This record gives sequence, C-alpha cells and structure tokens, in this order.
Amino acid sequence: MDPGRYRRGNRPMLRRRDFIAAVCSGAVARPLAVRAQQKAMPVIGALILERYKHSFEQEMHNLGYDEGKTVHLEYRPLRPADAIPRFAAELVDLKVDIIVAGGSEAARAAQQVTQTIPIVAMSSDPVGIGLVASLARPGGNVTGLSLSNPELSGKRLQLLKEATGSLSRLAALWDPDDPPAALSLKETEGAGKVLGIEVHAVAARRPEDFATAFAAAIEAQPEAIVIIPGVMMSAHVGELAALSLQYRLPSIYWQKAYTAAGGLMSYGPDVDTIVRRAADYVDKIVRGEKPPDLPVEQPTKFELIVNLETAKALGLTMPPLILARADEVIE
Repeated sequence: MDPGRYRRGNRPMLRRRDFIAAVCSGAVARPLAVRAQQKAMPVIGALILERYKHSFEQEMHNLGYDEGKTVHLEYRPLRPADAIPRFAAELVDLKVDIIVAGGSEAARAAQQVTQTIPIVAMSSDPVGIGLVASLARPGGNVTGLSLSNPELSGKRLQLLKEATGSLSRLAALWDPDDPPAALSLKETEGAGKVLGIEVHAVAARRPEDFATAFAAAIEAQPEAIVIIPGVMMSAHVGELAALSLQYRLPSIYWQKAYTAAGGLMSYGPDVDTIVRRAADYVDKIVRGEKPPDLPVEQPTKFELIVNLETAKALGLTMPPLILARADEVIE
C-alpha cells in the first residue's frame, strides 16, 4: 500500500499534509493563470495636432481610460509634415494596439507601415484617397471619421461671395502634397464656374512658402482667398490668418481655430467633436470590435464662425443674413 495514502471504503484519500500542499499550490496557480489571461494595458499611438490632445484625452477619460492607469497614450506630432511617415513607423515599432491619425497624411503614412494594427483616421475624403473601400464597409485595418471637406468647398465659396457682396476673382491656397487638397481644389474650381468666380490656385508645400504664395496670389488681383484644407494649413492657422489680413483679403477656412486666430470666416465640422468621436472608436476597438465592421462616420453638423473684428479691420460690413446664420460671432 502507498504509505502516502489511506482508504476509506474504496476511495483513496490524501493525507492531511498532502491535502494542504495541494490546496496551497492551487491557490497560487489560479491567480497566476488569471493574471496571465488578463490583457495588458492598451497602448494608443496618436498622430494628431497638439491643440486637439485635450479633447482626445478628456473623452478617453470619460470612457474610463486614464493615462498610466488603464491606458498608455503615445503621441507624435504632425509637424514637420515630412516627418509624419517616420513618426508613424515609430508607433508601429512600439507595437501600439491602435493608431489614431489626425488627417489624411497621417492616416496614409500609418496605412503604409502597417496592415494589421487598427487605424482610426480622421480624413477629408477616406474613400477618395484609398484609405477605405467604402464608408459603410471600410475593409482592411482603417476606419474612423470623414471630415467631408471636398463636398463643402462649394458652400464655402458661396458663403464668401455672400459675405463680400460681389466676388469675381478668388485665390485658393493649397498644398499639392496633400492628396485630399487636390479634390477640394477641384470642387472649389467647379463651384467657381457655377458662381461666376475665377479661381486662381497658388501652391505652398512648406510654411516657408506662405509669404511667396500670397505675393504670387496678389498678382492675380483676387478679391478674397480660400484656404484649401490640409494638415500643413491646419498646423499654421495663425500665420495664414495674419497674411490674409496683411494683404487685406477676406478669407474662409474649414476650422474654427483659423477664425479664432484672426481669419474672417470658417465653415466646417467641429473638429473637437470629431476628435472626441475618434476616442469612441478607440474604445470600441479595445473592446473587441474590428475596423472592417465599423462604418466610417460622417459629420452631421457644420459650424459657421465669423470674426467681426477682422471684418471691421478689412472695412467689410457683414450682411445681417450671414450674421444670423452664424453659429458663433467673434467680436
């Protein structure tokens, strides 16, 4: 008979000390197994502009994610623009769980270095530049939110014409290296033909090109200027607003930040709201949903912001109808 066991009836029984050892061993093994099965803290890589970090972090907090406790946020900037591909590659090398890409250039850069890490993109035209197969069925590893900028180009032109009273020549500042900018410029030129406005496009690939581009635009004697949406343009709203005022050109842009910096008008979705919605997408993916199953969301509300102080500096009297339609008037 095994000396370590004894029988009660036909059932083998453990000795007391063996039983205690087995219980203790199991008590240790089970927590270790549980810990091994628990998912590590998610690491989110974010390629977004500095001014939108607060909105993103606040919404992540609202969803139960706190930096260093339940999530780790790894940021990379969107400037200089030519460094974006390197920053995207750095996030992939860090093996982040999700990449949040603020802008088409950032989204394309991320998509080029990973086809497996989920990407939540905020892009002007995600279908047009090939980020997703369709808004309803993105496919691949990219989903997120559309900014609808090309489609809004005609509306901005119409608003600028109403604000100035009459508009026959317009300068359009754009970045040829930003793919959606070409789509927005095409829409702007098409709207110009319908509205009887001659559109003179001037290119700027770097912030250093802004002054030269404005000087070149003035040669065409424009009556106003539209800033075509783009990552570089978004990163330098203050400079663009100052140049528009310096050359006494009524201007319109797609972000409220530009108007707050001294631009005349802006019309587009509230970017802070879109950034917060990107956090919601991150939460869904952390919880197990896949990018191909998450349709790309389109904005449903667009804001018209008017800077009345800039209008006065330009000697421009804003029509009452424009002011009545404005979501915000800066005085």
